[in-house]
Amino acid sequence: MPIQTNFFSPDTGAGSSGLSSEAAAVAGRADLITDQLQAVRQEIGRVVFGQTSVVEQALVSILAGGHALLVGAPGLGKTLLVTTLGSVLGLDARRVQFTPDLMPSDITGSEILDEDAGGHRSFRFVPGPVFCQLLMADEINRASPRTQSALLQAMQEHRVTIAGTEYALPCPFHVLATQNPIDQEGTYPLPEAQLDRFMLQIQLTFPEATDERAMLLATTGAELAAARQILTVEELLAAQTMVRQLPVGDRIVDAILQLVRSARPETTDIPAVQDAVAWGPGPRAAQTLMLATRARALLDGRLSPGLDDVAALARPVLAHRMALSFAARADATRIEDVIDSLVERLG
Repeated sequence: MPIQTNFFSPDTGAGSSGLSSEAAAVAGRADLITDQLQAVRQEIGRVVFGQTSVVEQALVSILAGGHALLVGAPGLGKTLLVTTLGSVLGLDARRVQFTPDLMPSDITGSEILDEDAGGHRSFRFVPGPVFCQLLMADEINRASPRTQSALLQAMQEHRVTIAGTEYALPCPFHVLATQNPIDQEGTYPLPEAQLDRFMLQIQLTFPEATDERAMLLATTGAELAAARQILTVEELLAAQTMVRQLPVGDRIVDAILQLVRSARPETTDIPAVQDAVAWGPGPRAAQTLMLATRARALLDGRLSPGLDDVAALARPVLAHRMALSFAARADATRIEDVIDSLVERLG
């Protein structure tokens, strides 16, 4: 799939017919990466039926170097999606089922007392399942806040501290957590600080009738489709590096800033936001939106994001970083509707 090189707008000072040598090199590398990413999407589509936007947003999260929170009812393929991503992207994937009795050491690891043949005793660190490249935190809201917090340092700094000693996690490192929005009995809502660590909150919905029919036929036969590896870790890291090298026009930067700042009651002049929003997104939301729009552009074969990318990613980036006031909740206002109204103002 040829890369679209018309990203050299007046903001960058060159036309598509006069690419500099550096820009031509970037375009060439991006062309190869785009072909690889198209193969990744096709391979995932062989196993995960429908859910096109969900797969796209999950890939955007990984390409941008972030984490994602998958929210959906049971049976919508959250576990299958994460497992398939690990296989197709060539990542060392682990799964942890979060339960109320799960302890922090069950995730990060712990020190055990060893005794050698000479009777000398010493502590040895045994790494936990967090020492992987793709961690699936299944039903993360079922674990206690103490256990949930065990992932905070890992998600932000890509390292864990055990008994005063820091241990680096593998590179890349991504957390894809799942959450069931229906059964909330015996759950512990994620605190705002931890929600902010997730780049995107991805909503899974029921599939279309045609997709569900194809799923029914493909998953009840004698043979089940298995995903093949398409990328290596090195190729994925190259794609993540490319995302940060893509140029972003001033118009898109201004649109991202306008969107994020207009969602805060303290920095907006929109009465509806001031009345409905209790607290808005922080600076990390703007950083996330900048990276995510670049990743989506590269995934679509473009070398620069547009307003369509900002609009498409506004909900998954902002929804879990905002909260409605009590009065707005009483009026049945939805945070998604507030975000959509802000996106419409971008033009």
